[in-house]
Amino acid sequence: MFDGYDSCSEDTSSSSSSEESEEEVASMPASLPIIKNNGQVYTYPDGKAGMATCEMCGMVGVRDAFYSKTKRFCSVSCSRSYSSNSKKASILARLQCTVRAKCCSEGILMYFAINNYMSISGFNWGHYISSNNSVGAPVTCFKHVPMSSCWGDVAEGVRVEVPNTDSNLPTKVYWIAGIVKLAGFKALLRYEGFDNDTSHDFWCNLCVPEVHPVGWCATSGKPLVPPKSIQHKYTNWKAFLVKRLTGAKTLPPDFSTKVQESLQYPFKALMRVEVVDKTHLCRTRVAILETVIGGRLRLVYEESEDGTDDFWCHMYSPLIHPIGWSRSIGHRFKRSDVSKKQEGQIDASPELFIKVKEVDQNGEWFKDGMKLEAIDPLNLSAICVATVRKVLADGYLMIGIDGSEAADGSDWFCYHSTSPSLFPVGFCEINKIELTPPRGYTKLPFKWFDYLREVGSIAAPVKLFNKEVPNHGFRKGMKLEAVDLMEPRLVCVATVTRIVHRLLRIHFDGWEDEYDQWVDCESPDLYPAGWCQLTGYQLQPPAAQTSSRDNPTSVSKQQKKKSQQYKGHKKKRKMPVGKKPVSLSSLPMTGMVRRSFSGDEELTPPPYRTLPAQTAPEAFQPPSTSREFCPSLKTASSLQIKEELLDGDDFTFLQGVSDQESNGSGSYYIKQEP
Repeated sequence: MFDGYDSCSEDTSSSSSSEESEEEVASMPASLPIIKNNGQVYTYPDGKAGMATCEMCGMVGVRDAFYSKTKRFCSVSCSRSYSSNSKKASILARLQCTVRAKCCSEGILMYFAINNYMSISGFNWGHYISSNNSVGAPVTCFKHVPMSSCWGDVAEGVRVEVPNTDSNLPTKVYWIAGIVKLAGFKALLRYEGFDNDTSHDFWCNLCVPEVHPVGWCATSGKPLVPPKSIQHKYTNWKAFLVKRLTGAKTLPPDFSTKVQESLQYPFKALMRVEVVDKTHLCRTRVAILETVIGGRLRLVYEESEDGTDDFWCHMYSPLIHPIGWSRSIGHRFKRSDVSKKQEGQIDASPELFIKVKEVDQNGEWFKDGMKLEAIDPLNLSAICVATVRKVLADGYLMIGIDGSEAADGSDWFCYHSTSPSLFPVGFCEINKIELTPPRGYTKLPFKWFDYLREVGSIAAPVKLFNKEVPNHGFRKGMKLEAVDLMEPRLVCVATVTRIVHRLLRIHFDGWEDEYDQWVDCESPDLYPAGWCQLTGYQLQPPAAQTSSRDNPTSVSKQQKKKSQQYKGHKKKRKMPVGKKPVSLSSLPMTGMVRRSFSGDEELTPPPYRTLPAQTAPEAFQPPSTSREFCPSLKTASSLQIKEELLDGDDFTFLQGVSDQESNGSGSYYIKQEP
């Protein structure tokens, strides 16, 4: 038995934006032309390759540093923007307008930038699933969403009372309908009496206030009237309903109450937390919680004067922690210039955060320099050769991606040892996943055992990795709503295209495969169809839904590109319109640039053979721990990049003391050779 279910209006606009302010270009030799591109300063040695202007945002820069073969756009962000909304998006990007829209679900204000990712009004999940003959991932696959623990009995055949739209009566009337198909929170309903006639089937979110359990009309004094199209079929509709509903299931009486309870979240506005610094992955900063929508948090960094320097994540994200977490494990932390808390601000209780599994570090454990495979946090489509750079307390590790690290370690990323994003040496080979070798490594195809001998390192023991594979319920081809982790304020229509144990390959509908992301099956950044409607969040529709009449090139963009053998170092980034580009700042280095999660620029990657080969760990040892999110640039051989030193106000707390697409574990790791 089930019951009705209030939901929030889906009247939302788009997320916050800030005004772009350009940084001053530092003085450089007069003999070299100075070019500024997305906040970065370049010099072009010969000055002969020419300049280019981005057709999307109007940015002027070095032609060779522009994205795509045609060099029409300065970044992937602008390329996708132009393809999605053509001239309209371009105008909006230049004007950088912002709107203030009310989020009906919480009565809070959401700030969405008017930009190329603004969803097309009227995206219809039901029509999309029906037209593609798709299957939506069930709500029970998502343990972090509302009603997931109460959804098990919602199934095909369950009856509900809904408004009768096939009626000429002046008043609102209802009729009974049965669930024909489920896709997340959405259900395909058919009025009783239509039997096998599908002409009046309709999709509905089972969470909306108009859906009620059978019996609600009787207790509420509402009329049950059969659709006019079938009124002639029976003379005694009461007897018909008694016969049809005998033994049938409906929603439980307290269903709507449970829905409302599940939409309450423990995190509240003005709570203070520690969160990863999106411009320096290696460290954390204090941020203030501004908005909670469906469990997703908009955090504003404490030092942001105008409230536009923000970061989006789910309340169960491993990227947020209670105040004092960095000190407790020895993680680098950026000291805030704010001397005291503002009125109303409180530190979020440690009990509100997701708990990690306790581990024993006293026996055999990870050591600095050990090799492994890891999902690149700056390019989630790639699993890369990686190194343990520093062992922290409580099972946390600082991980660096071989061949792409900054000399100061500012793009090291903190993973817990039980993270499903870490894998032992040989995982990709046994599961037939392309492993991205270190940038500049020339001995291809890449062989782990040869590489370990060359760099004088060892593989991390297999037994130290998380081998648990839950019975998650996902299947290849299922539709869902997924966060684009390269710009985490966006939730997009997506598809599960591959399953490797607990690892899911998420494809964003309408975009090329190069934008795919590897995500864990229990990631809080995955949601069932209809979640955005339920919580009042903005859903980004597939790019293919955008009209291409104004932009003939948008059609060709949707075509799948020829895959490249080693594409893992190409970072897909979308610049939030109105966001100030984050400058690359690090120590001077050869062939290495600091990467960040801000994702403000996308440049065509250089041929790997032009870069120096990977050096041994002892020859390339970044000095301290840290984290961040940014894109990769052209090699130093073609562009000279002006670098700045890391901020001096961050410090480290010192410590005193075979591809198996199934839900089972199966053959998870390759046998290691001595």
